[in-house]
Amino acid sequence: MAINIKEIIVDISFGQTRAALLEDHELAEIYMEGQEGQSIVGNIYKGLVENVLPGMGAAFVDIGTGKNAFLYVKDALPNLFNIDGEVLAEQDRIKDYEIGDYLKAGQEVLVQIAKDPIDSKGARATTHITLPGRFGVLMPTVDYIGISRRIENESERNRLKELAAQAKPEGMGVIVRTAGEGCRLSDLESDMEFLTRLWEDIKQKNMKTSAPKIIHKDMSLFFRIVRDMFTKDIDKLIINNKEYHEKALELISMISPDLKPRIEYFSKHYEIFDYYDIEEKLEKLISKKVWLKCGGYIVIDQTEALTVIDVNTGKYVGSKDLTDTVLKTNIEAAREIAKQLRLRDIGGIIIIDFIDMSDSNHEDMVLEVLKNALKKDKSRSNVLGITNLGLVEMTRKKVVQPKTNIMQSACPHCLGTGKILSKQTIFKKIETEISKILFNKSYRKVEILAAPELAEEFNNAYSEEIEALCRKHDKNIRIIPDSSVPRDEFKIIK
Repeated sequence: MAINIKEIIVDISFGQTRAALLEDHELAEIYMEGQEGQSIVGNIYKGLVENVLPGMGAAFVDIGTGKNAFLYVKDALPNLFNIDGEVLAEQDRIKDYEIGDYLKAGQEVLVQIAKDPIDSKGARATTHITLPGRFGVLMPTVDYIGISRRIENESERNRLKELAAQAKPEGMGVIVRTAGEGCRLSDLESDMEFLTRLWEDIKQKNMKTSAPKIIHKDMSLFFRIVRDMFTKDIDKLIINNKEYHEKALELISMISPDLKPRIEYFSKHYEIFDYYDIEEKLEKLISKKVWLKCGGYIVIDQTEALTVIDVNTGKYVGSKDLTDTVLKTNIEAAREIAKQLRLRDIGGIIIIDFIDMSDSNHEDMVLEVLKNALKKDKSRSNVLGITNLGLVEMTRKKVVQPKTNIMQSACPHCLGTGKILSKQTIFKKIETEISKILFNKSYRKVEILAAPELAEEFNNAYSEEIEALCRKHDKNIRIIPDSSVPRDEFKIIK
């Protein structure tokens, strides 16, 4: 179904920028940037090779951020790869190259960040620099011409290839972006002139700088939104900050003046995300369970290695038979899964456990719905099919950390597991400590502080036993309620 209305809502306040893409008033994508957790994708660093790992075909590069970046051999090879990491030469040539042939420990190297650090993994770097403009991307290290895959009209693709060939600086590469559809030669030439000057400036800074140090920082989120997302298929760009509203008008006047009337300043005395019903939807992003309109639901479990999604019928009982109920639930789940992957920015390996279908035609229908729903997503995905265990395997390009990582911090009590120690486990730990105290002559009076509900229950269950032991060993041990103590901990005061 075609999307009729696309809007970008931008909230700038308290040092944080949030931008939401609405499609027919439904939240489709969310972007956030604050003082902490800023993306470094696109930044260019003069790095220092810390060590080279021939067995992994990679090197660790110190970029001065506190965590080394990871540089694969294919990202260090000259003139073989384009912006998407696709081979420009034969794939089997890679095995003929060794990382040690190109990088040595202590060597300085100019790298760009292709993927943010996620969880315990460092950022992924590449030596194939790309500089994005409004309509095109300059690839100063590769002689190449490419057209965005999202431009599907073949005659337009051919026209843009001809324009790119004319605008392309000698010995460099150009990729026409999705926003370049329908652009003129002058638009591309203007982009390339600016980006070529930027590349010269980067090279000059690189020559004068000692590693590790940042050489070039990509635009902040707000300006990337205006540059990359605010294209002719966006109906409105609505901003709640007067200063940034003026900046957006200024920038768009230079790059796409025809879009200027679509920029609006939000002056109402409301929180902009509340006004457009975005805040409530954001809160649901941190929930593992997502309900479907039919009454079924999906459960999303994210781990460092992969994401697992389980589909359940839930409250949905159907109106015909079990086969029909399962098919309808799975089809609705497939659409919702594609939506959630895009909204939460989940990447990497994804395993989906749809409800078992006995009809292979139904399996094909569900897979087709999933693939079609994923076409709205600008991050590339690949549905690999159904395994022997009946699980759907797929991948989605991972560039930045998932939105749930930005919106949540690891719990200091459960250490990120999502669970705390059970009552029985805590009781056993308290009993163990009491046993140690009873046979330690250094202590006569000891207080054990525990969460009120635990202290009360422990005293009700074991007070007589503890009193008898205290009399026997001449000790004074008390379990005292303390609301400041976490539910799965206790403190001993001797």
